Amino acid sequence: MSIAEPVTIPMTGQSSLSGLWMRPADARACLVLAHGAGAGMGHPAMTALALGLAERRIATLRYNFPFMERGSKRPDAPAVAHAAVRAAVAAAAGRADALHLFAGGRSFGGRMTSQAQALLPLPGVRGLVFFAFPLHLAGKPAVTRADHLEDVQVPMLFVQGTRDALAQRDLLEPVVGGLGSRAHLVLAQDADHAFHVPAKTGCRDTEVLAQLLDAAAEWMQGMPA
Repeated sequence: MSIAEPVTIPMTGQSSLSGLWMRPADARACLVLAHGAGAGMGHPAMTALALGLAERRIATLRYNFPFMERGSKRPDAPAVAHAAVRAAVAAAAGRADALHLFAGGRSFGGRMTSQAQALLPLPGVRGLVFFAFPLHLAGKPAVTRADHLEDVQVPMLFVQGTRDALAQRDLLEPVVGGLGSRAHLVLAQDADHAFHVPAKTGCRDTEVLAQLLDAAAEWMQGMPA
């Protein structure tokens, strides 16, 4: 099993960030993996993503945003979060060698990554991977959070649950479709924002996550050189 190696990520104008580097021996790609607004890089959900990707030959660099380093519950301003994304991508590039480099993350982390990419392309990043992209606030359906995606010119993968309260399917599908060939959507039937499915479906959360990770790994590994 791959072991997570603690790393320190320098960040201009801020104290350094904590990171966790995991690279399987047979890695074929690397994903810079940002956490959501409510839990840091060491949360079980983030660990499950990293371990599952390692089993599928994907290296990962998880990292904490500055607000999580401080122990704050209030997410960073976008400019600060974008700087953290860039610092993490640079750190991963220094470790990934010849591996194809991707960036993204869960919920808030994925959205901050896409915003950073839209403003100024992340060096060396071939594509973005979103686990539960937060299209809108719960109970407040809208699509304005996706406006910046028009400025993202690298391929994008959206991994979503059909019961995600932060991304209504009837809104998300047209958004992804409107991005054309740059974007691909993978849906987990009956899964919520945390990829949890009701027991009545007969499926287990671990089975759902495995299917989603299979799709994400295949997408990254299949990216043209």
